Order: sequence, then C-alpha cells, then structure tokens
Amino acid sequence: MLATLAILIGVSTLFFTVILTLIGSLDFIALLALVLGWNLLQWLVAPYLIEALYRVKEADVGAYGKLHAMLKRICERSRIEVPKLMIANIPIPNAFAYGSPLTGRRVAVTKELLNVLEDEEVEAVLAHEVGHLKHRDVQLMMFASVLPAIFYYIGYSLMLSSMWRSRERDSGGAALAGFASLAIYWLLTLLVMGLSRLREYYADQHAVRTVDEGARKLAEGLAKITLYSSRYKMQRGGVGNLGAFKALFISDPDRAGQDELMLARSRFGKSDAQLVQEVLSRRITAADRILELFSTHPNIVKRIRALVAA
Repeated sequence: MLATLAILIGVSTLFFTVILTLIGSLDFIALLALVLGWNLLQWLVAPYLIEALYRVKEADVGAYGKLHAMLKRICERSRIEVPKLMIANIPIPNAFAYGSPLTGRRVAVTKELLNVLEDEEVEAVLAHEVGHLKHRDVQLMMFASVLPAIFYYIGYSLMLSSMWRSRERDSGGAALAGFASLAIYWLLTLLVMGLSRLREYYADQHAVRTVDEGARKLAEGLAKITLYSSRYKMQRGGVGNLGAFKALFISDPDRAGQDELMLARSRFGKSDAQLVQEVLSRRITAADRILELFSTHPNIVKRIRALVAA
C-alpha cells in the first residue's frame, strides 16, 4: 500500500514540476485549487447522493435487531466506534461502507443481501465493511482519486487551450503538455485501481481476524454474491446506475457477468462449500489478469484463494 501511494505522489509531484515549466504558475494553481475544492465538495456530499441513488434508510432497531447486534459485536472486536447501520433497497446482494464529516461513518447492506446470504455470511460481510472503516479506506481512496482527477482536468484544459490558440507560437507546447497530462491520468487511474484492489484484500483479512471462521464464511458469501449479481446482470442486460458507486461495494456487480459461465451450473444441487470449491478450481487466464488491471476489485478466484490460504 505504502509503495503504491509513494508512486502516486512521486509521479504526480514530478509531473507537476514539468507542468509548471510549460504553463503559467498562476493558471495552474487556480486550476489545482478548483479541482481540489470540487473533489472535497464531492466527498462531503457523496453520502447524500449514494443514499438517494440506492434508496438507503437507517436500519430500524426493532426490525433489524440481529443485524445491529452483529455490527456492535464486530466493532467491539475491531475497537472502533459503531457506525450507523443502513439498509439499501436495491435488487442486488451487496454491502458498502461510506461517510464524510457531514454524515459520520455508515455501513449499508442491501435487502437482497439479507435474502441471499445466511446470517453467518452476513456477519463476515459486515466485518469486511468495518475493516474499510477501521483502515480509513474511504478517506484514503478519496485522496488517491484526487490525483488522477487533477491531471484529467489539466489535460482537458490544455488541449482546449491549444485548439483555441492554434495559431500562436506556444500552442504546440500546451498541446503536448495536455496530451502528457491525459497519459499520466490513465497511468494514475490504473495505480488507484490497484490500490483499491489491495484495500479489498486488507478488508477481507480484517473479517478473517474478527469473525469466527471468517475465511470460510466470507468466501461462501462472496461466491453467492457473485452468482446472484451475475444472474441479475444477465436478466437485465447490465446493472445500470446501480454500479455508479461500485468502488464502494464488497463485490463489483459489473464484473459478476464475467463469472457467470463459471458459476451458472455450480449452484443447483450443491452446498455453499461445493460452490466455493467450484470457484477455486477455475484456472486464471491471461485475459482474467488483464481485465483485473482495469477493475476496482480483485479477481474473484484470486480473492477466494487468498481467503482460503489465510
């Protein structure tokens, strides 16, 4: 994790220096302040957008007493303050942790997750989300995501500027700097995705440490989440706006369809343990490894193998 952050910051600092030599420092600082301010505002108001999009409401203690007790027990073992428990009314099984200084920390599970998973698997999923809060992953990923955004807006602005000033002598330098900024944006985006995948592994390990038989329970839960999410995606032709904040989810619903062939014939007539074994028996191809580079979540086979080896 530290190495990835060091690379992100190092590459960014190096290229900031180059940018300052190619354009006016005042314009650059103004743009930097604008991007930082915009991303800070997004972070502050994102919980409200998430709750509106996913129809999230606070979990009533009377209706979800068992779930509240699970979360309290996990937080005591994790030695963190109990976050607010929320229920998302969307038709895919999933869970996510989120929050900002305006809302405080929150953990949400979908109603479909409670229908699909057994109680012990729900407990492991909650422990995973609490792990994200304990590791401050929401703040970490917000900080890491700002860096690519800065270069995207710099590149976009410089490319537009070079088109408007195409007859001026310095337009070529602005265009070159804009193109280089967009290239750095893609590089940093890949690094941020790699950091996101790493944080998922760490959150998985937190569930292993804080829940009895956490590795088995979370492995079974992840396999079932992938299976049911893939069915939803196949039936609806995609997940649509449900994937708008997919980086927060415990499992990426957009990737679930890629595992459909692996899991489609595995569920019927088989136990949860057999379903996990079906996942573990799958060979990871070169295509799987390439696709993983462009995902915020680890390959499901690699992820469950890591759990089983824990």
